[in-house]
This record gives sequence, C-alpha cells and structure tokens, in this order.
Amino acid sequence: MQIKESAENYLETILVINSRKGYCRGIDICNEMGFSKPSVSVYLRNLRDDDYISVDDNGYVHLTDKGQEIAEKIYDRHNVIAGFLMQLGTSEETAYKDSCKIEHDISEESFQLIKEQYLKNLK
Repeated sequence: MQIKESAENYLETILVINSRKGYCRGIDICNEMGFSKPSVSVYLRNLRDDDYISVDDNGYVHLTDKGQEIAEKIYDRHNVIAGFLMQLGTSEETAYKDSCKIEHDISEESFQLIKEQYLKNLK
C-alpha cells in the first residue's frame, strides 16, 4: 500500500517527539510541524482511521505496529541520506533539508546503495 508523503512526515514526527519527550500529544505535533490544531486534529483522525496511530483517553498519540514500521523507515532514510550528503561536503542544514525531500521518493534499491556507501565511509 502506498502511503502519502504527508502521512510519512506525521508518523516520523510522532516517532521523533516520542523519542525525545517520552510521549506525544496533538499540540506537540502542532508545535513541531507548525500546523494549526484543527489541521493536526483532522490528520490524526485520518491516521487513526487507517490504523497508523492510536490516541488514548489522555490524548497521547501512539504509533501502531504499522505506523511504527513506516516511521522508522522514513527516519532511517532521513538520517542516512543527510549523513551521506554531509560526507560529500554538503552543509548540515542543507543536508537535512534535502534529505526531507529525497527520503520519500528514493527507490529502495538506490537508498540501500547510499546506505551501504555511507556506512562504509563511517569506518
């Protein structure tokens, strides 16, 4: 199943916030992504309906197994691609901005080759 780039961004953001704070709420997503509460609320409902997240009675957002898998994949791509670009001499700021654009569209084959080269260069 093909998931939209915006959904991948939300899932990755939830993963990062949970890792950093130990929890994630809708307002945390608003603050991180710069979106309004109503926009985030609607998108979270869609992610919940598609079984990517759950929201408990206290308003804490949790990734389902399906959502966690996608979030981890995108987060890995984000970091590997940014790291690889920095190895090539790209500034950190530009590398992370470009990584955000590339991570959603790159083929698995190309990503694996970049990752292999990136890891090889770390040694």
